[in-house]
Amino acid sequence: MTRIIPVFVNSAKIELPSDSTALDAVRLWSEAAAREVSDGTRVVLDDRGLPIDPGTTVHGGSIFRLVPARAAGDAHDEHTHVETD
Repeated sequence: MTRIIPVFVNSAKIELPSDSTALDAVRLWSEAAAREVSDGTRVVLDDRGLPIDPGTTVHGGSIFRLVPARAAGDAHDEHTHVETD
């Protein structure tokens, strides 16, 4: 039996089956946003602000935030430092 669990997408509470994915949660929140995630113009971040695969299975209390794909790349660039001589 599949349980219904709460997750959060951009601070909105969404209830969906426990075997759903992050993309399913986004789709319930906004079909347009789900299309943008699918076409790569938006990225799903987890509760730590790290990009995740949209196919990631949700768990009760999951927190997802959507950002433009470039913004996610900028955040990663800020945390990556390579020294050159």
